[in-house]
Amino acid sequence: MSRLAFLDRSHTIAEPGFSRWMVPPAALCIHLCIGQVYAFSVFNLPMTRLIGIVHSAPDDWKLTSLGWIFSIAIFVLGVSAATFGRWAEEGGPRKAMFTAGLCWSSGFFISALGVHLHNLWIVYLGYGVLGGLGLGIGYISPVSTLIKWFPDRPGMATGMAIMGFGGAALMASPLSVWLMAKFSTPTHLGVAETFICLGLIYLVFMWVGAAIVRVPPPAWKPRGYVPPVAERRFITSNDVYVYDAIRTPQFWLIWWVLCLNVTAGIGVLGQASAMSQEMFPGKVSVVAAAGFVGLLSLFNLLGRFLWASASDYIGRKNTYFCIFVLGTVLYCLVPWTGSIGSVSLFVACFVVILSMYGGGFATVPAYLRDMFGTRYVGAIHGCLITAWSAAGVFGPVLVNYIREYQVSHGVPKAQAYDVTMFVMAGLLVIGFFCNLFVKAVDPRFHMRNGGEAGRAQADVEATREPAEA
Repeated sequence: MSRLAFLDRSHTIAEPGFSRWMVPPAALCIHLCIGQVYAFSVFNLPMTRLIGIVHSAPDDWKLTSLGWIFSIAIFVLGVSAATFGRWAEEGGPRKAMFTAGLCWSSGFFISALGVHLHNLWIVYLGYGVLGGLGLGIGYISPVSTLIKWFPDRPGMATGMAIMGFGGAALMASPLSVWLMAKFSTPTHLGVAETFICLGLIYLVFMWVGAAIVRVPPPAWKPRGYVPPVAERRFITSNDVYVYDAIRTPQFWLIWWVLCLNVTAGIGVLGQASAMSQEMFPGKVSVVAAAGFVGLLSLFNLLGRFLWASASDYIGRKNTYFCIFVLGTVLYCLVPWTGSIGSVSLFVACFVVILSMYGGGFATVPAYLRDMFGTRYVGAIHGCLITAWSAAGVFGPVLVNYIREYQVSHGVPKAQAYDVTMFVMAGLLVIGFFCNLFVKAVDPRFHMRNGGEAGRAQADVEATREPAEA
């Protein structure tokens, strides 16, 4: 165990003179790697032709079956974030980042074996389950640390980290296409070899991030920092224990805010490559579709930083109001762009939609910080990520199976996504009202007022922290 002592929280406390601006790059090392999940759609069509190569053979995997790889990974992400959120909070970000790198890269290696053996269940286990563990632990590992380093700008801080997750596909998508082309032959598509290369690359970068990260010393504050007025934009100066937080209506309203916003975007994002080719046959090539995925990734990245940063000024609740209203309008416009054959308008709608999709992810940790305080925000965020798990199943299932139903009933592929777009718009309307009902947390849940179940445990942990430091 002594060989791994450098992973402990006590070995990551920053020394005097450490710049807090070193922490965002460490977080980006993690999120730029695990965000590859958003580029997984570039593998979907090639994996439907592993046997047939040019066209799908009878024994090849179907697109609907492959869609479950993404859904399982996102589902396990949420479950693992909720399960290991408190462990990551107490053990420190370095231990969590190291573990996430090991799980994430191993998921690629096992998936490569599944592709080689043409066994989809092994791919489900590798990328879906083990990779999903890496996703969940890696996603939450730097968030709490960043909020503690940047109490003056929590939205911007979480936006800096989480924008890496959204922007990862910008690199992963063309890199994956290039690697598959390098390893492909007339009888082989090079998917397994691409998985192995990606696993090795991501392992190195995630462990670099784990080596860089630091946590602030106890009671550290930025120079000149003045805590915000508690009543302003529902910002509290009190902490709520993690298991008390999940008993509040505010937690579940924000849970639905995140779930509905993610459901509306994740299904489209998971099938972005295939959807763009089917809605505009002959106009969008495989390479152009990969570029479309990359462009969505870019705006996903920018939206995470811009919307989260804007929330520091206009408030989290108002930020989500903007996201839901504008998103509803744009989803309703998408079928019209397809009917007139305008690729440019189609792309314009989705790049804005994806900016708000990413912005919702990046804003929610600061929303939780405003509601429940900073002490357990990482663990609370981990519990809230189960909303992402649910959305990871709902979104792709809605897109894939509504499309399948439409096509099987004679609807042209170019129009098979129209109903789905209106369903997504309806989800955003519901999300608007969930956000509307969010109010300040009842003071009886505050730790200094008793905090019910959390008070005794919090007192024990408060006596433990100085010893670790």
